[in-house]
Amino acid sequence: QVQLVESGGGLVQPGGSLRLSCAASGFTFSSFAMSWYRQAPGKERELVATISEIGGSTNYANSMKGRTTISRDNAKNTVYLQMNSLKPEDTAVYYCDARRWERNKWVDYWGQGTQVTVSS
Repeated sequence: QVQLVESGGGLVQPGGSLRLSCAASGFTFSSFAMSWYRQAPGKERELVATISEIGGSTNYANSMKGRTTISRDNAKNTVYLQMNSLKPEDTAVYYCDARRWERNKWVDYWGQGTQVTVSS
């Protein structure tokens, strides 16, 4: 059974930091690219960051560059998102996604999300 379980969200003051984790099980983690997305109330889900299968390549949304680091530990089947200098506009539900090209189509697995609230 495929599972992606996010953790580490919560309430943080502006300027603070959070480290999100996403623990994966039920599939070959190291063969999937991993991403973090977020969705704020009333807005579409947007990509935050992506890391390649073995972690050699990363990409970030412009809004998160310089404040965010995505990393993965394939031995622990876990992907992380370190967020610093958080702003109120970073408030959203953060989701992790596992994706790979398989049988001529993209296969995506999603977690249930973790709430991040940035507020004083």
